Amino acid sequence: MCETAAHETASLPALYTLLYGRSMSKPVTIRVDDELHALLKERAEAEGTTVTALITQAAHNAVRDPRLEGAAEVFRSFIDQHAAEFDAAFPDDAPARLDAPGRAA
Repeated sequence: MCETAAHETASLPALYTLLYGRSMSKPVTIRVDDELHALLKERAEAEGTTVTALITQAAHNAVRDPRLEGAAEVFRSFIDQHAAEFDAAFPDDAPARLDAPGRAA
């Protein structure tokens, strides 16, 4: 194999990643009864998504670290309690100085 061909072969996975995303997804087959399938389709349509996306989100939720439950609320509470300190430490980023979320006036 010539050096150019070896280089092209080695870069195919990188090219595939660029074209199709960071990691390849794996198909998983599950069996559900007709009633559940109909409910999944109905929910997906109502949310403007797909059955696959609903099931994927449910799988993510099933394996999520339970220590993260409520973490966002704890963080928001901490920020609320210390807002004045954050504003003093970062005056250019204080909410009163922002004309749009995250953008200084």
